Amino acid sequence: MRITRPLLQHALRITLFTRANCALCDQAKLVLSHAWDKKPFDFAEIDVMARGQEQWKELYEFDTPVIHVQRASTTSADVRKAMHRFSAQHVLQLMADADGEGDDGKG
Repeated sequence: MRITRPLLQHALRITLFTRANCALCDQAKLVLSHAWDKKPFDFAEIDVMARGQEQWKELYEFDTPVIHVQRASTTSADVRKAMHRFSAQHVLQLMADADGEGDDGKG
């Protein structure tokens, strides 16, 4: 029997919208690290103040940190969001909701 390599891409993707000198953003990274230890996910980080990120700056300049949680294969219309302060448990619930395992989308 031949052993296959596991898929490198995870079923879920989390995008963290952040900015420099943001203590809540640093805390959010720690929370996401704890969530990843329980259920790995694809991760992207966007600095909303960076050149080329004007659309995100307009949305989230005064709300960072923000996370978008979604299936890796879906569009942004299917995203779950959390802002400012959130726990690893809240992130895991959003992940379950996005993956169709949640309790009717409430987190």
